[in-house]
Amino acid sequence: MPRTIEEQTVDQLGGPGSVLARQRRDHAEMDRLMARYQALDPGEERERVLKETVQLVFSHAFAEETVLWPQVRRSVPDGEELTARVEEEHQQINDLVADIERLDPGDPEREEKVRRAFALIREDIRDEEDLLLPRLQESMGAARLRRLGKAWETVRLSAPTHPHPVVPRRPPGNAVLGVPLSLYDRLRDLLGRGGPASALRKLLTGLGALLLSAAAAAALRRSRR
Repeated sequence: MPRTIEEQTVDQLGGPGSVLARQRRDHAEMDRLMARYQALDPGEERERVLKETVQLVFSHAFAEETVLWPQVRRSVPDGEELTARVEEEHQQINDLVADIERLDPGDPEREEKVRRAFALIREDIRDEEDLLLPRLQESMGAARLRRLGKAWETVRLSAPTHPHPVVPRRPPGNAVLGVPLSLYDRLRDLLGRGGPASALRKLLTGLGALLLSAAAAAALRRSRR
């Protein structure tokens, strides 16, 4: 069984541009942000850290599902089983964070869902670093891992940054929906939660629903061809 990527050097992972090294850097940043959130008292800084955590988690997961997991299914003998396991974890995190974003800060139910979401994120990191990514490493050389890393990073930088529970976990559905949802999410991130932009946020919410419907219809048409 290949060794967990947590214990390997950057060179062993294929260099800093390798998808394995990029994944591990993101995971370390998720751990740092979650620990920071849990150490802070309720307030604006704590909410800012939670927002940053959510943005990283969802852009990271979208890039995995769009670029990385299809490669695992092609290259790893039990890739279907391994990716199905992490996709289920992603869906659970998605559902929890969607609930969190609907609840007010300070609500005990919200804090319990944050705790559960963080526990699932940490479980997902371990499954990826200890089980799935070492199997991918075993199946391809450093040059391919670096090429895959570039593709993964390109998608991550333009991916949705919030949960969308109805979006499929696999291509082509997630790729088709990702473009309009990324635009919607990033505009929402710029506007923030409060302040005078409430009317514009409502407009964007309606626009987001329209974009989602249109993209879903396009994905359905493509799937029937």
